[in-house]
Amino acid sequence: MKYGFIKVSAAVAAVKVADVEYNVAQVESLIAQAEGQGVEVIVFPELCLTGYTCQDLFHQQLLIDKAEEGLLMLLDFTRKLDVISIVGLPVQIGSLLYNCAAVIQGGTLLGLVPKTYLPNYGEFYEKRWFASAHDLAPQDIYLAGSPVHVTGAPTIFTTCDGVRFGIEICEDVWAPTPPSNQLSLAGADIIFNLSASDELIGKHDYLRRLLSQQSARTMCGYVYASSGFGESTQDVVYGGNAMIFENGLLLSEGERFSFQPQIKITQIDVERLRTERRANSTFITAQSEAYRSAFYSEKAAGKGKSLVFSVACKPITPRDFELIRKIDPHPFIPSDDCMETSCQEVLNIQVAGLAKRLYHVGATKAVVGISGGLDSTLALLVTVKAFDKLGLSRQGIIGITMPGFGTTDRTYNNALKLMRQLQVTAREISIAKAVTQHFEDIGHDAAVHDVTYENAQARERTQILMDVANKENALVVGTGDLSELALGWATYNGDHMSMYGVNAGVPKTLVQHLVRYIARDMATEVLLDIVDTPISPELIPADEQGHIKQKTEDLVGPYELHDFFIYYFLRFGFRPAKVLCLAIRAFGGKYDEEVIKHWLQTFCRRFFTQQFKRSCLPDGPKVGSVSLSPRGDWRMPSDAAYALWLKDVER
Repeated sequence: MKYGFIKVSAAVAAVKVADVEYNVAQVESLIAQAEGQGVEVIVFPELCLTGYTCQDLFHQQLLIDKAEEGLLMLLDFTRKLDVISIVGLPVQIGSLLYNCAAVIQGGTLLGLVPKTYLPNYGEFYEKRWFASAHDLAPQDIYLAGSPVHVTGAPTIFTTCDGVRFGIEICEDVWAPTPPSNQLSLAGADIIFNLSASDELIGKHDYLRRLLSQQSARTMCGYVYASSGFGESTQDVVYGGNAMIFENGLLLSEGERFSFQPQIKITQIDVERLRTERRANSTFITAQSEAYRSAFYSEKAAGKGKSLVFSVACKPITPRDFELIRKIDPHPFIPSDDCMETSCQEVLNIQVAGLAKRLYHVGATKAVVGISGGLDSTLALLVTVKAFDKLGLSRQGIIGITMPGFGTTDRTYNNALKLMRQLQVTAREISIAKAVTQHFEDIGHDAAVHDVTYENAQARERTQILMDVANKENALVVGTGDLSELALGWATYNGDHMSMYGVNAGVPKTLVQHLVRYIARDMATEVLLDIVDTPISPELIPADEQGHIKQKTEDLVGPYELHDFFIYYFLRFGFRPAKVLCLAIRAFGGKYDEEVIKHWLQTFCRRFFTQQFKRSCLPDGPKVGSVSLSPRGDWRMPSDAAYALWLKDVER
């Protein structure tokens, strides 16, 4: 298991009802494909060896015996294969028949999992043929010539790499308390579901939501395979659903109503799931409660055994790792299907946060520094919306543009146009004279464009904003974004400081996206031009053509890369080597590996060394799952060493 990834598959084989030999051959074909593609675990639909719709043929001993023979054939077929296969078949245990999942690997029957909840309503009447797992007493049996322990208790299987998985069958996940709840709390990383769910109008969408929610609630991977074309008989039709989820996210989905066999393959990030569980106190509490409940119930019963049965899978032949799943290069940008809702929600959070602060302090005025760049534009737009929401006059918003040594005509004019279009109070205060005097006072050569030259300008601008706010009894609205905070790309006690930072939870790529989104509604060219303007603090004089010379992304790296690093470094705590692997997959063709590695090293170094700035941030609204607020989301010593992280990039 490299970087925590395990390759899994949901397969829908061709089926002929009650034709075991045909069905086994079809299952073998897909198992062979899975083995060839390095799949570690593959799951098939419910009762796939006989067909789910056999009805009263399940009372026929011949069919039950043939199903066992079919399992024996699969055991022989898989004798030299590493892939773990989960297939469905009817199994007679004592005098009862059970709807079971058989787990096989390398010619060995690792275990049997009987179905717990048997639907007996509508078109389903499974209790006519099968007993529930609740009816099964733990015992050792022989099946297909193999000894196997069977139990009605949840069973967890563990791969040779330590990935733990459990199994439930169709209706189990529809129950009020699915077995996957207990399996996940007992440590199962992935749940495999063998299903035979027929198609009805609206049922598919409900099923997808159900599986997504169960995967999210239990913070697990969920692999679902359901009966297809061959099962359709008499009054019911089966669509052949194959879906793979990870913590609620749909990773892969098959084609519904396909007449051909299907095999959907993807990778589940187990490390990511475990990180989520480790950080979630609610999951940990539920897990503790489950263990206490199990202990006391066992003690009361005097059985002295675990409520969860564990099975170890066989070692597999090592293979070269290849990341095959799609990695979104822009994890902070909402997908097209929820674009409008997500953008509006982010803006509403920003607006609500600022409006509450204005209301609380009784301020009817706000001061915003307007540079003509992205961040100050979004901050001004949010401030305008907050004032409109509170019923305050936009004239109470004092936008101040403060041209300096590096200000270009493009950003200067855009700042003025934007303030005019938004009908706020616009002021222009040049910082050139004050900064020049300051250089004389401290004995700095203005021809030396070093950090003193740059930071003096940023601090002068902040001083102007703060003093105007004092004079006007106003609130200084900060403009710095999440990406700048992560990189420390802010002047300490300069643009680093404000009275409320509305963009503190918004990464740079999302800032760009939000401004473009608002530009669409406002139908204004100035916003689009601001989005297209190179990102720059404009603290170094322009070039001979009057264009921006100091481009931030030339100095610290592309923001789309840094936002990618931020997401996986902070959201999941991934080590740099894994972040690099993901980035190479996400940005393949745009940046080569050495370029990504270089900027990842830059990110690690800057993130660690600039923590002192984040330790004293002003308040600002949290808008997503990643935040750097020192008061709640990210607490880190300012003196932590970064050597380990830099070395890991080179792995």
